[in-house]
Amino acid sequence: MLVLSMIERLGIIVTVAFVLTRVSFFRRLLDQQAVIDRRQQLWLVIIFGCFGIIGTYMGLVINPIENSIERWTRVLGEDEAIANSRVLGIVVAGLLGGWKIGVSAGIIAGVHRIFLGGFTGIACGVATIIAGVIAGIVAKRQQKDGMVTPQVAFIVGGAAEAVQMLVILAVAKPFDKAMALVQDIGLSMIAANALGTALFILIIRSVVQEEEKMGAVQSQKALRIANSTLIHMRKGLTGVSASAVCAILYKEIPSLAVSITDRDHILSHIGKGEDHHRPAHDIRTEATRKVIENGQGMTVGKKAIQCNEKNCPLHAAVIVPLKQQEVTVGTLKVYFQSVRDISPIMMELIQGLSTLLSQQLEIAEGEKHRALAKELEIKALQAQVSPHFLFNAMNTIVSLIRTNPAHARKLLIALSSFFRQNLAGSTKSFSTLKEEVDHVKSYLSIEEARFQDRLNVLYDLDEEALSATVPSMTLQPLVENSIKHGLKSKLGDGVLQLSIQQKDSFVQVMVQDNGAGIPKERLQQLMTQQVESESGTGIGLYNVNERLKKMLSENAALNIRSSAGEGTSITFKITKNQPNIIEGAG
Repeated sequence: MLVLSMIERLGIIVTVAFVLTRVSFFRRLLDQQAVIDRRQQLWLVIIFGCFGIIGTYMGLVINPIENSIERWTRVLGEDEAIANSRVLGIVVAGLLGGWKIGVSAGIIAGVHRIFLGGFTGIACGVATIIAGVIAGIVAKRQQKDGMVTPQVAFIVGGAAEAVQMLVILAVAKPFDKAMALVQDIGLSMIAANALGTALFILIIRSVVQEEEKMGAVQSQKALRIANSTLIHMRKGLTGVSASAVCAILYKEIPSLAVSITDRDHILSHIGKGEDHHRPAHDIRTEATRKVIENGQGMTVGKKAIQCNEKNCPLHAAVIVPLKQQEVTVGTLKVYFQSVRDISPIMMELIQGLSTLLSQQLEIAEGEKHRALAKELEIKALQAQVSPHFLFNAMNTIVSLIRTNPAHARKLLIALSSFFRQNLAGSTKSFSTLKEEVDHVKSYLSIEEARFQDRLNVLYDLDEEALSATVPSMTLQPLVENSIKHGLKSKLGDGVLQLSIQQKDSFVQVMVQDNGAGIPKERLQQLMTQQVESESGTGIGLYNVNERLKKMLSENAALNIRSSAGEGTSITFKITKNQPNIIEGAG
């Protein structure tokens, strides 16, 4: 009967445990990384000390001589003791707060028990302090494994009560009376306090785990939003990107509407009120301007929304800034029915979205700069190609001015045409293959004059394929490479062939010569680095290959086949209607 009577009174444990989980700094005890300051420690000592005192008053007065039980504690007589749940509160204090809080709470509850009197007063008071020590030691060893489990709490609660029974036997006098008391209440108190301690910890863990579960759900939602919005926000803060992002957020966040603005205008508004909160309208809300000015989010009610529409359903909103490099460039606004609908978890989610979207805008800015840097790099690669031909052309023309002025004049016209095309090519990123072929023909008219009868040029051109686009100044360096490194040392019968053919869904371009060929070890280096040569800088093939890959795709890379003494074939393939990879080129 005694154990059932004590278990009946565990209802107060459930109530206290639930109330404590509502106290923010109490929940910090459950975070192994949290730092509890002295003021919070003092409050916890007082709370658990009082909990121990309540456990004493809720106990049952036992008289082992008269074999009687009374329901409510009063000042005890010399023959009376208390069957109570005092140790429960002290053990929980030690398990959650460590030995300092456990012992301090034990001193409060223990001293109070001593002053109640009874032949077990001193023994029970000392045992209460010892319970705090035991729980604190166990808690310290459990820190690596996280929060104490209900199973551990059950064992510690029972063990602490068992220690109290031993202290009563060792300290309380007379011994016969102490033994009779322990026989009457020992097992019941051990069982009840073990069960109560485990129940207390179980309730706390359940509440905390529920909060952690809610946090995990919010984290998953944030990650899902991040994956969905990145593709849009990386294009910058525009009406199109804002509209797409608002649609995603409106679907994911339980709200009446979602809006995004820049510093001056509404970019998009999705949800309730979109009939009068329209894109391109000027920002009218003073609160929105304030967020833009100070970069701090805020929650506003219906009056602060400042909507002129009488029946507007938007009565509350959270407004947070969108930033680039710490400068506010716009706002995210999430609307609700009332301020009461904006929970702390919702506020945290919206603040997180503000940070997330701001970081995505930073990514957009970074990608914009990388694209500009890439375009500048490509322009630099193009500019490196032309000096090779210029020096050779001038030498050839100089040699002909006295011996054959008419031919020299034709070559000057060809050179003028070449550089006119060269200049046009350096100011745009892409050219058609027809423009590239005209460029090459101007170049070869000069080279044929320089080589005289030692160079024979063949063209195999599919007119339908010439409309395909390639990076400007792609063919001329390939042709120049064949002449300069393949045919220059050939004594006669040098053949250079340029072939452009339509092959199903792609166009194949080939520059082939019957020159000296490329050594195997040198061939392996040509496409991966600039290779120095006796007659040049080694940048021609490398740069063309890099531009094809950067501006078209990896599949457009050069394919070189060569063997010593048997010539070289350089081939690349492109899609017929290849889109310009760099936006704004031209």
